[in-house]
Amino acid sequence: MKRVRCPKCEEYLTFDETPYKEGQSLVFECEHCGKQFSIRLGKSRVEATRRDARPDAETSPDGGCGSITVIENVFGYKQVFPLAEGDNIIGRRCVGSHVQVPIETSDMSMDRYHCVINVKRDKQGRPVYTLRDAPSLTGTFLNNEILGDKDRVRIEDGAIVTIGATTFILHAPHS
Repeated sequence: MKRVRCPKCEEYLTFDETPYKEGQSLVFECEHCGKQFSIRLGKSRVEATRRDARPDAETSPDGGCGSITVIENVFGYKQVFPLAEGDNIIGRRCVGSHVQVPIETSDMSMDRYHCVINVKRDKQGRPVYTLRDAPSLTGTFLNNEILGDKDRVRIEDGAIVTIGATTFILHAPHS
């Protein structure tokens, strides 16, 4: 079974892709909003574009800046996002919001702009991570401790961060 997302309402539609060949175009009508749209079966260009724009930390030639792994829960599935140097704004994926780490979730307690992980390099070239709240309505928790509005906390590999009802883990690149 394959899932496709409606470009208008962003709801998922599920279909059996086995009777179709790669490269074949299919037309769908969203059962939620009635929008008609087509897709072409094959590899997603969107995922390839994301990987090109933000190279994966493990395969990056410069050692990467690490990544975060969103833990699978009732609101969404496991997701992995590479981090880039500078501010990485983390929030709920929504049409029109431009964040570097758009988490796909139905968790309405996560803001569109929830928290920021800043990545910079120390003198040895290793990434240094700083976490701060965006500010958000529900707060940002580091290891079950809430951050204050103006707190900037240094975090290390394996740090557990909770935003809304969603949790992610920081992974530093391994040298």
